[in-house]
Amino acid sequence: MKNTILKAAHLLLMVILLFTTSLNAQQKPNVLFIIADDLTATAISSYENKASFTPNIDKLASEGVMYTSAYSQFPVCGPSRASLMFGYYPHATKTFGYVSGRKNVGDRKSWSQLFMDNGYKSMRVSKIYHMGVPIDITLGSNGTDDSLSWNERYNSKGLEYLSPGEGELVQNNPDGTKPVKDGNVMTIVKSEGGDLAQPDGKTAQKAIQLIKANKDKPFFLAVGFVRPHVPFVAPKEYFEPYPWQRMAFPISYNDDWGDMPKRAINYVTSVNAQMSATQEKKAIAAYYASVAFMDAQVGKVLAALKDEGLEDNTIVIFTSDHGFHLAEHRFWMKVSLKEESVRVPLIIKVPGKKPAVCNSFVELLDLYPTVAELAGLTPSKHIQGKSLVETIDNPEVEVRDMVFTVTQGGHSFLLRNREWAFMSYNEDGSLGYELFDMLKDPHQMTNLAKRPEYSDTLNHFKELLALKLKEVRNNDINGYPDGE
Repeated sequence: MKNTILKAAHLLLMVILLFTTSLNAQQKPNVLFIIADDLTATAISSYENKASFTPNIDKLASEGVMYTSAYSQFPVCGPSRASLMFGYYPHATKTFGYVSGRKNVGDRKSWSQLFMDNGYKSMRVSKIYHMGVPIDITLGSNGTDDSLSWNERYNSKGLEYLSPGEGELVQNNPDGTKPVKDGNVMTIVKSEGGDLAQPDGKTAQKAIQLIKANKDKPFFLAVGFVRPHVPFVAPKEYFEPYPWQRMAFPISYNDDWGDMPKRAINYVTSVNAQMSATQEKKAIAAYYASVAFMDAQVGKVLAALKDEGLEDNTIVIFTSDHGFHLAEHRFWMKVSLKEESVRVPLIIKVPGKKPAVCNSFVELLDLYPTVAELAGLTPSKHIQGKSLVETIDNPEVEVRDMVFTVTQGGHSFLLRNREWAFMSYNEDGSLGYELFDMLKDPHQMTNLAKRPEYSDTLNHFKELLALKLKEVRNNDINGYPDGE
């Protein structure tokens, strides 16, 4: 009799434990992380660009917390993505080029790896760490992806600039006679075959399949769209709302470069790219068309999340790795420290939380500790991001009063606060400084760095930069025990 009671008690305990484990698994929030490639905040209609139409991203912004002052830590794909995925500044990851960052972080857990090690299924579709666009997309390869970050990973192969359709090269093709070209250049293709003929259409389709297949277990799903990164390839119907003849140029001055240090002039300009006014307008239109195509794919993934009944148990994040110039200062592409290159869209939607707009300065490396805290996980105490959880409950909270960005191999720096943007080209400014009054001059047209009346402000930022670099370098991850 006693043995029977003990067996029954043991059986009951096992049932309770199994039920509790199942309940806990169900209560863990899923994470859907969506990242676009080369998407500037100025191309999103819920931010400030009414010429570009992004209804799906706008809808997400109306449901979550939209951050108006979010900044990339490096306006180039590889170092930016390594920084946000590992939660360290580029000077800590030692990642300044097109690599994943794992070589220098050792056993430190990436953002998705932390979730994977805590019972989540971690999955990637397309570009999260660095992939060469278009080369790794045309090959269908992993690029410099970090294999330790995922249980499963999938690539979305595509023809890119070779896609059937109407093609045109608008960079370094002044007479319009050159054919479309491979590589990191502004080739435009109005493609045939619809969404699924393109990598981002395939990425959305695969993400939807994974959502459906994993809806009964906690997951971390990272979805990387490659548009609007060049080449500007999108199904032809997405070009129709953006006739190039209607495109307007951004505010610019004829002598805009006159007060810039040589190092501040971006690597691709309308001048060295030999672009005519018509070609510039075609490039702007093609960028907006690429954004519209990517936005439609975002909508499909979010609709699947809702259709599968997961919307109320999934944290959704949308952002970009950095911005992109669209003829501001007659600059194109990224790399520069100007606003259009470093500022990014960022939206975080948390089930049960009210929508809001947060104007606090935030950095992309803040995503790691934020989402970990939202899921009840504890990241390493050494990561350099700051949790944004307080801003989700109270958008008036100021998490940071200043952001820090590096570029050009880690030798040029930006400090940006509400009033000022300070750029130092080389740590000692030997290649020049820029200083902009962001309240009076938000488009960064007048460099005040050489004006005597601003010398105190300039010296103040020089001191702040020295302190920031000391902080970043003293927090070298190689000085910590593995696993910390």
